[in-house]
Amino acid sequence: MIRETCFIGAAALCALALAVAGCKGWAVGPDYKEPEVKAADVTLPDAGYPTTNKTETGELKPAEGKDDTRKEISAESIKTWWTQFNDDVLTDLVDTAVSNNLSFLMAQERLVQARWTLVGARAAFLPSITMDGTYTRSGAHGFTSSRGGSGTAYHGDHWNSGFDASWEIDVFGGTRRQYESAEAQLDATACSLDDAWVSLTAEIASTYVELRTVQERLKVARTNLKLQSETYDILKSRLDSGIGDELAVKQAKYNVEQTRASLPNLHASAEQYMNAIAILAGKMPGALHDELRPLPARDWLIAPQRVAAIPLDVIRRRPDVRAAERSLAAQVASVGVAKAQFFPKFYINGSIGLDSIDANKFFRRDAFMGSIGPAFRWPIFQGGNLIAAMRSAESKMSEAAQKYELAVQNAYGEARNAYSSYTQEYHRYQSLQDAVKAAQDAVNISQDLYKNGLKDFNNVLDAQRSLLTLEESLTISRGKITTNLIALYKALGGGIALK
Repeated sequence: MIRETCFIGAAALCALALAVAGCKGWAVGPDYKEPEVKAADVTLPDAGYPTTNKTETGELKPAEGKDDTRKEISAESIKTWWTQFNDDVLTDLVDTAVSNNLSFLMAQERLVQARWTLVGARAAFLPSITMDGTYTRSGAHGFTSSRGGSGTAYHGDHWNSGFDASWEIDVFGGTRRQYESAEAQLDATACSLDDAWVSLTAEIASTYVELRTVQERLKVARTNLKLQSETYDILKSRLDSGIGDELAVKQAKYNVEQTRASLPNLHASAEQYMNAIAILAGKMPGALHDELRPLPARDWLIAPQRVAAIPLDVIRRRPDVRAAERSLAAQVASVGVAKAQFFPKFYINGSIGLDSIDANKFFRRDAFMGSIGPAFRWPIFQGGNLIAAMRSAESKMSEAAQKYELAVQNAYGEARNAYSSYTQEYHRYQSLQDAVKAAQDAVNISQDLYKNGLKDFNNVLDAQRSLLTLEESLTISRGKITTNLIALYKALGGGIALK
C-alpha cells in the first residue's frame, strides 16, 4: 500500500513537471521587442546621369524627367547582380568562391556549432538520467578491532547497480530564457553567414574589376609608350642625320623611360590582384592565372542604374544588421537567465536499482530498491555574485542595443555613400572623356607645330604626358563606376536583404 501511494505521488509530480515545463508563458526577465530606429527624411544623394548640357559654372547637368533613362534597381535584379556583367569568368569565380572560400567555409562551421549549442540548450528541458554500477570486495583479519579480536577472518561482496534521474521544473523560466538566447544566437550566426556571402561575392567581384582595370591601364601605358617611342626614334634619326635637336632627343628619351618605368608597378599590382582572387576562390595563389589572363578590350559599363529610395526596412534586413538585432535578442534573454538565478529551482529526483551481497541473488526481486521525490535549491547568500551577474547581463544588453542602432546607422550611411559615389563618378567619367579627346588633339597639333618649327619640343612632351595621365584616369574611372555599383549592391544587402 505504501509503495502504491509513493508511485501515485510520483506520477502526480511528473504530471506537474510536464505541465510546468510545457508552459511557455511567464518567465522572469524582460520580453524581447525589436527596437525602433528612425531615419531622417532626407533626399538621396543622387547626382543623376549627366547630359551634355552644363550649368553656369560649367558643371554637367543631370538628366531630368523622361530624359533620365537609368534603370531602377529592383529586388530581382540584385539577387544575382554579378550576372549582369555577362562575364563568364566572373560568374565562375563567384560560384567557385562560395564553394571553396575558406573564410566562408569557416562561417558555415560556426553555424553548425550554433545549431549544436541549441540542441544542448533544448536538452535542459528533459530529465537527466545516469547509470552506475559498483562491486566491492571487503575483508578484515580476525584480530582487527572490527572483528572484536575473535580470530575469525571475514570476506564479503557487495553488488550495486541502478539509474539516477533528476528533472528540473522550470518554474521561473530560467531554462526557457537560456533556450531563447541560444535560439537567437543561432539566428545571429545564420545572419553572419549570409553577411559573409554578401561580403565574399562583393569582394571577389570588386577585386576582379580592379584586376581588369590594371590590365587596361597596362594597355594604355603600352599604347602611349609606343607613341612616345616613335617620336623618340624620329628625333634620334634626325639627330643622327645632323639636322636634329639634341635637347629634344633627351627630352623624348626621359619621357619614354618615365612611361616604361610605370609598367613594373602595374605588373606587380596585377599579380597581387590575381593572387587575391585565387585566395578568395579557395585556390592556391597562381592557380587561376590562365583564367585571369588579359581579355580583349571590353566596356565594363552596364546600363546606368538608379535607386528610387533607400527604405529603412531594406537596411534592417541586411544580414549584418539582422545579426546585430538577433544578438540583441540573445542578450535580452540572457538577462532573464541571470534573474532566474535569484529564485529557487525545483527538481524531481529519483533512483531505481539493485543492491545485493550475493551475486546469485542480484537479479531477484528482493534486491530491488528505489526512491522518488521532490527537491529544491535556493541560493541564499552568494556574496553579491548573483547581483553582479545580473548587472553585467543588463549592461551587455544595453551595449547590444547600441550596437544594433549603430549597425543600422552604418548600413544606411554605406548605402548613401555608395549611391553618391556611383552617380557622381559618371560626371567625372564624362568630363575625362572630353579631356582625353582634347589631349589627343593637343598631341597631334603640338607635333605638327614642332615639325614646322613653330613651337619647341616641350609642348609635345606636355601633350604626350597629359594624354597618358588622362587616358589612365579615364580607365580608372570606368572601373571605379563598376566597383561603386558593386558597393551599392553590397550596401543594399547583395541580394540577401531584398529576398
